Amino acid sequence: MSYKRIIARIDVKGENLVKGMNLEGLKILGKPWEFSNYYYDNKIDEIIFFDTVASLYGRNNLFNIVEKVSKNIFIPITVGGGVKSIDDIRNLLSAGADKIILNTKAIQDPTFINLASNIFGSSTIVVNVDFNLQSDSSYNMFIENGRQIVNKNIFKWIDEVQKRGAGEIVLTSINRDGTGKGYDMNFYDHIKGKVKIPLILSGGFGSVKDVFEVIKNEDVDAVSIASMFHYFKTKDPSFKGERLSPLFLKKSLIKKKIKCRI
Repeated sequence: MSYKRIIARIDVKGENLVKGMNLEGLKILGKPWEFSNYYYDNKIDEIIFFDTVASLYGRNNLFNIVEKVSKNIFIPITVGGGVKSIDDIRNLLSAGADKIILNTKAIQDPTFINLASNIFGSSTIVVNVDFNLQSDSSYNMFIENGRQIVNKNIFKWIDEVQKRGAGEIVLTSINRDGTGKGYDMNFYDHIKGKVKIPLILSGGFGSVKDVFEVIKNEDVDAVSIASMFHYFKTKDPSFKGERLSPLFLKKSLIKKKIKCRI
């Protein structure tokens, strides 16, 4: 089994780190660079920054934040939200980002995945898929940070993303986001073994058990975690009050025979 990655997700609005539930009801928790420094000191593998209102206003506002953060931490920084052109990608990479996440632009113009991957290399281009469980037990995709539904088969889209040259894919469960109830394992069962590029699961992690349940699978390369790290707490009853950090989580996974770098 290869080394598994633990990724911190930092949602940004303006110059603030925010967090809500189901991608809504965002609350200000602090400054992104302060949380980034803490996560870096506690052995996080990567950090994902999302501009939560970028697609709504037609621009990405993370250039200054990325530039500031990248001077103090030396792990991969991935940036998403409002990326709509090759120049946007080039500018974010110049500011200090290592990888770029596409969602809305990729849906609107799938050939942009090919173009971006050809110019910057597939390892630089990540596609995020926001999905939600519907009342009929089907799954729908969303763009614009969960604001707009997409009339497209999600499983065919996941396959297309890979064929177009994306280097990684993030699958984000909207209905589990911020709940701490664990990842949507029914959705994972639908795609298990079908994603041949690095796979990151996001949304709902509330305990070491939740993380272990998905990361033990061979095709899951990483998990992206927000609330469980931001609030320093877990729903795991065995947790004895030690501050929940990336390092604590990694040590717990290592005890379960999961390979992590510390």
